[in-house]
Amino acid sequence: MIFPENVGNAMNSIPSTFNEYEINRTVLWGRGENPDFQLDITAILLNRSGSHLKTQIFDSLIQCGFRSIVSVEPDSESFNIEEISRRYPSVKFIIPREAASEGALINACISEFDSKYFIVLRDCFNIPKGFLTKNLAENILKDNNFCVVPRLIDKNGISIIVNFVPEARKGKFLIKPEQSVADGISTLYPFDFAGIYNREKFINLGGFDYTISSSYWQNADLSLRAWLWGERISITTKFQISYTEDVPVEKSVPDISYVRFYLKNVLPKFRDDHGSVSSLAFPGFYVKSKCGIFEALAQFKDAAQWIKKNQFRFKKDMQYLIENWTNLNEE
Repeated sequence: MIFPENVGNAMNSIPSTFNEYEINRTVLWGRGENPDFQLDITAILLNRSGSHLKTQIFDSLIQCGFRSIVSVEPDSESFNIEEISRRYPSVKFIIPREAASEGALINACISEFDSKYFIVLRDCFNIPKGFLTKNLAENILKDNNFCVVPRLIDKNGISIIVNFVPEARKGKFLIKPEQSVADGISTLYPFDFAGIYNREKFINLGGFDYTISSSYWQNADLSLRAWLWGERISITTKFQISYTEDVPVEKSVPDISYVRFYLKNVLPKFRDDHGSVSSLAFPGFYVKSKCGIFEALAQFKDAAQWIKKNQFRFKKDMQYLIENWTNLNEE
């Protein structure tokens, strides 16, 4: 396991619920959810910039018949948001008033709707009208997984890797990208957060850990927690989305966020009917973590308390997940 050279400042305690921390935000909306919805799905649109295709995207999402649409804006100056909110009264606009991770922004959206599912999209996606139909949605959601990941295509028409596999090499935990893909196979996490999520399962899992600032490790943290707590993330080849811009590069640098990810997901062991972490694991963690002794103790203690609180939620540990990944694909 690779640890960071310098982990920096201490982090807040690990949250237990998705809404334990509410970001400061402004919410603009008109009449609310679509009374004639065809899909019991909310579309969450994460905007990296004020896309000139904004109105086209909204038109397509409304035509699809989503139960509700939530658009997370980078700032209120990216375009005339009040004017566009009047033009699209069924769209709810969230404008964060503080710096927030993408996971924290998604958490903030969850309280704004009641649909059974939600799909995470981006303004850099090509979203044509009818890109998700009722029959297609019912087909790909029939297995009741925590998250279903679509095929992703870059702006040049080349497939993006969406299949990620857990691996142990020389005692180190690694996330390995796999080129191969087939309908229904498992993946460790959804690339770029893109996927259709079960809202109830998301809430039961506690949502994204807002104390993890790295989007990559925040995404991996929730996804690994889902796997360790008995949920599943799968790929569908029946549904695909393409980027209109360059594909973002995932930043998997081991930093303070990685330390928290490691403590919550890699360190726990599953015995009998629960997950646990032994105090005997601390010396090894301390040496590898590059933390100061007090910071290492604080991090380890916080994670141990969180694991104990959720001990009976664990159904497997990382070692089991790695050793049985192929079998899990066949379940």
